[in-house]
Parts: sequence; C-alpha cells; structure tokens
Amino acid sequence: MNRVARAFVRAGAELAESVRIALESLIGARLRSFLTTLGIVIGVMTVIAIVAIIQGLNRSFEGQIANLGANTLYVSKFAWLAQGRGEWWEMRNRKDLGKRELAAVEREVTLATAVAPQAGTRGTVTRLDKELSGVQLIGTNARYLDTGAGSVQAGRFLTDTDVDLERAAAVLGHAVAERLFPGASPETVLGQRVTLEGHPFTVVGVMAKRGQMLGMDMDSNVILPFTTFLRDLGSKRSLNLAVAAAPENLSALEDQIVGVLRRVRQVAPDKKDDFAINRQEQFLRIYRQLTGALYGVAIGVGLITLVVGGIGIMNIMLVSVTERTREIGVRRALGARRRTILLQFLIESSVVAALGGAVGTTLGLGVAQLVALLTPLAAAVTPSAVALGLGFSAGVGLLFGSWPAWRAARLDPVEALRYE
Repeated sequence: MNRVARAFVRAGAELAESVRIALESLIGARLRSFLTTLGIVIGVMTVIAIVAIIQGLNRSFEGQIANLGANTLYVSKFAWLAQGRGEWWEMRNRKDLGKRELAAVEREVTLATAVAPQAGTRGTVTRLDKELSGVQLIGTNARYLDTGAGSVQAGRFLTDTDVDLERAAAVLGHAVAERLFPGASPETVLGQRVTLEGHPFTVVGVMAKRGQMLGMDMDSNVILPFTTFLRDLGSKRSLNLAVAAAPENLSALEDQIVGVLRRVRQVAPDKKDDFAINRQEQFLRIYRQLTGALYGVAIGVGLITLVVGGIGIMNIMLVSVTERTREIGVRRALGARRRTILLQFLIESSVVAALGGAVGTTLGLGVAQLVALLTPLAAAVTPSAVALGLGFSAGVGLLFGSWPAWRAARLDPVEALRYE
C-alpha cells in the first residue's frame, strides 16, 4: 500500500473515531444536546414554514394568472393598476371603446391571432324556481376561447352566426350549470331555457371548470353574444378587447394596437393614450415584488434565530470543553493529534446543528401543511429549500463550533491532566 493510500485510510479511521466519540458525547448529555439544538430548530422551522407557504402561494397565483391568457393583451379604457384616485377619475372620463375600435383592431392589427370583445355586468339568472344573483354576464364573440378563456365541456361555444343574428344563445359557466341543474350531467343541460335579467336564452354549451383567479370564481358566469348583450342588457357600455398573438410578437402587437387606436380615436400626437393595454405580467411583477419582500423578512428572521442558536451552540460547546478538559488531556497524552481533537468537536457541533436543522425542517413543513389545511393559503416546498435549511444549520454548527474546537485542540496536555 503506497503512502497516499495509507494516508486516506488513516484519515478515514480518524474521522470515524471522531464521529463515534462525538455521538457518544451527545447521547450521554441528552438535555444539553436538546437545549443546544433548540435555537437551530426554531430558526430553521421559521424559514421553512414561511418559504413553503410563499412557494405554495406562488404556484397558486401563477396558475390563476394563467387563466387570463399568457399570450393575450387586454385593451380597456381602464388600466388594471391605477396610480391613485386622480388617475382613476381621468380614466373613468375617457371615451368608451365600442364597435368602431373592435372593427379597426380586427381589420388592421395583422399580428393578432384572435380578437374578442368583452362586455360585462353582474345579473340574475333564473330557471323555474331557482334564482342565482350576482352572476357575471359576459358578452363576447366566437374568438373568446382563443384568448385563453377556458374550454367547453359540453355542447358548443358561440358562433359568428350567433353574434351576427343577435341570437339568445347562452354558454353556462361550470358552477352556474351545477347550481341551476343540480345532479344533471352537462350534456342534459343543453337545449334548456334560462332567463338572464328577464330575457329568455337557450343553453348551447357548458364551460369546463376553471377555478379561482385573484379571489374571483371563474365558473360563476354566463357567456352570450356581445351583440345580444348590448341589445338586451344595455348598449351604453365600454367594450374591453382581448387580443391574442404568438408569444414572440406581443411587443410588436402592442405597438400595432396603439397605432390603430390612436388614429381611430383621433388622439393628438402631443397627447397621451386615452386607453390602456394590460398584461398579466403586471400582476406577476407586483406579486413578485411583494413576495420578494416576504422572502427577505423570512430569511432575516431565520438568520437572526440561527445566529442566536449558533451562539448557544458555542457557549454549550465551551462548557463541554471545560468539563472534558481531563479527557482531552488523556487523549493527547496517549498520542491523539490536535487535528483529531479539533475534528471531534467540529463534528459534535455540526451534528447538533444538523440534527436541529432536520427537526426544524420537519416541524416547518408540518406547520406549513397545517396552515394550508386550516386556511385558504397553499403550501409547497422544493428540495432546494430543504437542502438550504439543512446546509445553513450545518454551516452554523461549523462556524460557531470553530472557537470551542480550537480551544480544545490547543489545550496543553500537562495542564489538562492537572485540571480538577
């Protein structure tokens, strides 16, 4: 066996012996080990719980935002994120968007793959003795689904003929169909008559379930031709336009829309746009800024707690070094090297911290799941977050265990053997 191989074997044997002695020391002083790990447990638990909840919220929020249509721009007289009451009043006083703007965008915005008008209001839907109030009534056209607005589960969606002839055709949202026709399959709902704000409509389709978006129920709605909507539910309404395009063309699409609408609405060159173009990215950007701040707070709280726990580890390890001074002296007298003593105490502090990290991670995940069970908040955690928690705790053990380990390794064997 060559010198390098012998060195590896000797190092492995020293490491195994150091681990054995460290574990025996921890098992022999259970209460002290528990008190030492307590700060680490609390710190890691705090970080893991908060990170798990934030990651769960991220997934839930991004899934909900996807309901808006990832490759769709929304043109309206209102911006989604108004800056103060004054700006809101300015937008409220803008000219409505109507059929003229819709026709111009459909005709001249060549990058658009789909253009769908949207007129909306809250109303009452009835069938026989059942009445649903506060249902979202949406007027649109046949391209609505192409803008990322869901899919049909049964029957059909609106057609161009429905829009042109102002037919009384209705596509029920999933929740509306379930509440008006309890126990009935979506297929049996087709052809049934319902009343929207006193006007009779025939059900031609039922939408697939979409879930929640920003606290709004995306299944509690009824969709009808926008021409019929304007005729029966009020013509003095501003339209919103959902305009879809290929992902790589969204920026150029926005430029085209701005150019067309400024010309159609006769906006002077020195005036700002009297309409707004909204994207789902606006919500995501604001949300990520908020969660970024929460991440910072969570990491700050966790680091403070870990530092406090690390100081606790250092103090307990210093006491341990003092209590085991004679043991260290005996081992040094029997030939143990300083690095062996150093390694033993470093392993001891790291094992304590890593154990605290493992317990803290488990408790943190438990707290996050409990919060998800008892509240509407979601919880999720990635393996990287768990690895980060365990790695941080082990690093704290190494860092704060270095000074006690160095003191133990530097003890003079003769003085240590005299210690009482």
